[in-house]
Amino acid sequence: MIRFLLLLIGLGYGFNTMAAQTDTSAYQTQRFKINGLLAERSAKFGQYELSLAARTGIFGLQTKSDIRNSSEILRQVILSDNNIFRELKILMDYKDQEVQQVQNNASNTSKRMEGYMLTIKRLQAQNDELKAKEAQVNIKTDTSTYIIIVLILIIVIGGIFFFNKLKKK
Repeated sequence: MIRFLLLLIGLGYGFNTMAAQTDTSAYQTQRFKINGLLAERSAKFGQYELSLAARTGIFGLQTKSDIRNSSEILRQVILSDNNIFRELKILMDYKDQEVQQVQNNASNTSKRMEGYMLTIKRLQAQNDELKAKEAQVNIKTDTSTYIIIVLILIIVIGGIFFFNKLKKK
């Protein structure tokens, strides 16, 4: 019985560990994706700073094309930021899902433990009841044994007394 319970607990823990590893790998993949997007954004922002410093006009002034180029790079940085926010939301959803899963696992574990405790309590009560019945049966058996021994002695003594009377006649 105990081996069976341990087997069930072990299997339940193993399945939960496999599910957590799957979620963790998805979480890690999402983190790597976000880190890549952040590196891309940093590169684009560096390009933006270089484009702001670019002055191809007469007397070292910025031209319309310099300003357009800078605004286009800035627009790409903003689009990159939007992608990062979108991916961060997915990452946060993964984290929320992990938290929810941990809470569910804790709740399930708590319920299982309560069930095991109730089962153990019930089995202990049954064990105590069986011990009490065994004690009653032992008392009855001991009493019956003494009665049988006394009856046999009475029969033997009565038989000896009866045979002695027959011999005397």
